[in-house]
Amino acid sequence: MDYTPDEVAAWMFNELRHAGVLYQEAAVEHIRKHFGERFVYANEKGHVSIDKDVKKAFKKLHGGKAAWDRDAFYWGWTSAIKTQDD
Repeated sequence: MDYTPDEVAAWMFNELRHAGVLYQEAAVEHIRKHFGERFVYANEKGHVSIDKDVKKAFKKLHGGKAAWDRDAFYWGWTSAIKTQDD
């Protein structure tokens, strides 16, 4: 199946919504395995990262309510977000 950046971003958003945090290393491995290599790349420091189009779509989904922690390499909510399951 040929996935889109929006579909990958939707998976990331759902993971963040359910777990409260999304670690980049775990996200990269899941994306690579389930969506394909084209959505990950090695950045200038040699770290594996997530495609820029996926990150743009992810940012649109969370609407600025999630923040990237540069030291711990994860996304987390900037404020309390209720899930639809609550």
